[in-house]
Amino acid sequence: MRYLVVVEKGPSSYGAHVPNLPGCIAAGATKEEVLSLIREAIEFHIEGLKQEGQPIPVPVSMRELVEVEAA
Repeated sequence: MRYLVVVEKGPSSYGAHVPNLPGCIAAGATKEEVLSLIREAIEFHIEGLKQEGQPIPVPVSMRELVEVEAA
């Protein structure tokens, strides 16, 4: 499965979350680190859902960039 991951750069680190897996988040010092950590978090999250007998959410989020003029 391929899940959309939202990566955000903060003042001193990066954060990531998965819209289709509520509560699945990660933080890291670099973009590469946060992507590695969110991959692990997704696998851990899905494994926990399986152990609890919960359904695995199907990836439905999409990415689209929208351009607007700055004021």
